[in-house]
Amino acid sequence: MHRRVKELLERVLQTEVVLEHPKDRSLGHYASVVAFPLAKVRKKAPKLIAEDLAKSLSTHPECQEVFSQVAPLNGYINFTLKEEFLNSLCNEALTLGEDFGKQPSKEESYYVEFVSANPTGPLHIGHARGAVFGDSFCRLAKFLGYKVHSEYYVNDMGTQIKTLGLSVFLRLKESLGYQVDYPKECYQGEYIYELAQAAKEHFKIESLEGVDEEVLSAEFGGFAKDLMLTEIQETLAEASVHMDAYVSEKAVFSKSAEVFRRLEAGGGVYEEEGKLWLKSSDFGDEKDRVVRKADGDFTYLAPDIVYHDYKFQQDYHHYINIFGADHHGYVPRIKASLQFLGYDSSKLEVLLVQMVALLKGGQPYKMSKRAGNFVLLKDVLQDMGKDALRFIFLSKKLDTHLDFDVASLQNTDSTNPIFYIHYANARIHTMLDKFTQKGGSLEAVHQSHLLDLPPAGQNLLFNALNLPRVLQGAFNDKELQKICDYLKALAADLHSFYNAHRILDTPQELPYLKLCQMVSLSLTIGLKLLGIEAKKKM
Repeated sequence: MHRRVKELLERVLQTEVVLEHPKDRSLGHYASVVAFPLAKVRKKAPKLIAEDLAKSLSTHPECQEVFSQVAPLNGYINFTLKEEFLNSLCNEALTLGEDFGKQPSKEESYYVEFVSANPTGPLHIGHARGAVFGDSFCRLAKFLGYKVHSEYYVNDMGTQIKTLGLSVFLRLKESLGYQVDYPKECYQGEYIYELAQAAKEHFKIESLEGVDEEVLSAEFGGFAKDLMLTEIQETLAEASVHMDAYVSEKAVFSKSAEVFRRLEAGGGVYEEEGKLWLKSSDFGDEKDRVVRKADGDFTYLAPDIVYHDYKFQQDYHHYINIFGADHHGYVPRIKASLQFLGYDSSKLEVLLVQMVALLKGGQPYKMSKRAGNFVLLKDVLQDMGKDALRFIFLSKKLDTHLDFDVASLQNTDSTNPIFYIHYANARIHTMLDKFTQKGGSLEAVHQSHLLDLPPAGQNLLFNALNLPRVLQGAFNDKELQKICDYLKALAADLHSFYNAHRILDTPQELPYLKLCQMVSLSLTIGLKLLGIEAKKKM
């Protein structure tokens, strides 16, 4: 709708037109400031230009089919769409069904990395927000026609895997009756005991007599990592988060020698004090960073450099990393390495996710004994349900803190947004069921005309048809909370209309049901792109 109106105006006026929604809906569906930039060119007051343009558009045959009113207002031009035009758009949308707003395939492509939590323990609530956002962003991008690849980078080498193996081995050793002192860096929580029991059964260990403890600890690291990665994948699936690929750090880092040769050739690294340094200060970092220590071991930065080289070799237009806020300093280092490797680092965008604070009945959410001092994502999923978790975690901008009380999900009013939206959709389908049960025809509903709607009905129709514009804006700005806000507002409008207007068994029954079907379609599509299935019954 927005695109078609904008294209029409630009074709008629022969200039770029920016359309806005007036805050006061009585002033029309759209407004434009096109007269102001033209004032400089035509050397005429914006108000006079707006009056001339309004007169011209009012007599133009193309515009007559679309606008019922084109009014100048202090230099602005306000447009009101004809009911016949809105009815035709509604017909098109209902014919398209859940493809309403979907766009044809584009050449533009996105490579999105998210979650990438170390496979050394279960996913906790700190991972959930980025996981849900990344998955929903990819769903939206595909719906809008972009080529998308989603990926989880598995940190399966280095200190953390060695520590995991040691933690599991020591727990097993303790279970066999040995006295054990745990180093402070070891992982804690009941899940380590579970991994130790699984390792005992898998490796058939009854005693540690004659066992090379260092070798066994290393084997435990790989074994436990595989089990944890499987659990991570299962938990993500419970949250309806899906990845196109899981890429091994160990496999990618096997190409590190070639990558560092190219870095050296590009002037990106130098040796000093027996260490290899990345010249990241050349590209905005506060200082250069060590990538290989004096003892020959690589720092955490080295595999990340190699991994980003691997990603950029896939030749996508855009690369998005979704990370926790503690990765802020990481950005200039990776971008520096990409520049030295000959890539355009502006193609990489890092979205930083702020923390989530969950409450339950006003009290901090209980941490899991299984994981130690963490709130497990699996526990929250069981408590909140997948739909509520996804909606709540998408309801605010990524760069703002999210505080939420799980107890509010028991509310059956507008304070529980996901209930309120589901209830709006269920209300519509309940009416449609009653209509068909008494012999009504949905075909007759579709063929009815949305004319002479009351103002609230006109606004409801316009808002439902505005879904494609909302989706594109949310994608462009990477602000998926705009979809959440839209769905809440559309549901509220539906409830208000339902409470103010009798629908069934009235002369307006068919057009009102058609209007409600349009609302249901937009609610269904919006929820689907958030990874939520719209409910038809409550």
